[in-house]
Formats: sequence, C-alpha cells, structure tokens
Amino acid sequence: ITPDEAWSLLSEDEKAVLVDVRTLAEWKCVGTTDLSSLDKEEILIEWVNFPNGAPNANFIGELEAEISDKETPIYFLCRTGVRSIGAAIAATKAGYKNSYNILEGFEGGPDEDGHRGRTSGWQGRGLPWKH
Repeated sequence: ITPDEAWSLLSEDEKAVLVDVRTLAEWKCVGTTDLSSLDKEEILIEWVNFPNGAPNANFIGELEAEISDKETPIYFLCRTGVRSIGAAIAATKAGYKNSYNILEGFEGGPDEDGHRGRTSGWQGRGLPWKH
C-alpha cells in the first residue's frame, strides 16, 4: 500500500499498527513517523541488526511480544519499501493475517539530486514525522 493509504488506514482503524523495521541508526539519524495525532506510537523492531547488517533472528519473537493478536492489521515500513516486504512476508508466515508493506518506505527513492525524503516515501508525501 502507499504511504497515504497506510496513514488513512491507521487513522480509520484503532487496532491498526505501524511497525518500522529500519535500524536504530536510521531511527535516530533520519527520524520516525509521528502517529501522535492518531493517539498511537509506531513499533520499532529492526529487520536487520545494526551495525553488522545481520538478519534479526528474534524478529518474530519481538513482533509477538508487541502484537499478540494475529488478526491485527500491521503496516510495515522501512527506508524504501524493500526490507519491509521481507518483514511482512515473515509476519504472514508466522500467522499474522493482515500484514502489509508500505511502498516507498519512510524516505522513498532519490530525487534528481540524489537526496531521499523529498519527493516520495512517508517524508516526501508530507506525512507526519519527527526527528
């Protein structure tokens, strides 16, 4: 789904959650979504560990610790929408029935100057975020 669709669905369904699967460095240096106007907070679970880039072997365990109801709509977000595909697939295989990837991710693709977060993704579409 697109970032705008994710925002809309998170707004409409009080049970829906956003899981950001980027790394600690990305959350700290680039920023995170701001769901405070929806009276929600994103869930932060690394898909790959920082700084070594190894897959997070505890990803599903961490997800289950945060979200026990496998009917919960979950919207997965990463930088560009690639890692979050893997996270959504893994969650589906673990029994989560409503797992979705957010296309373009948080920063989206690079613009004509090679910068991310300006023209696509959560940031580029002007959705709420914080640094």
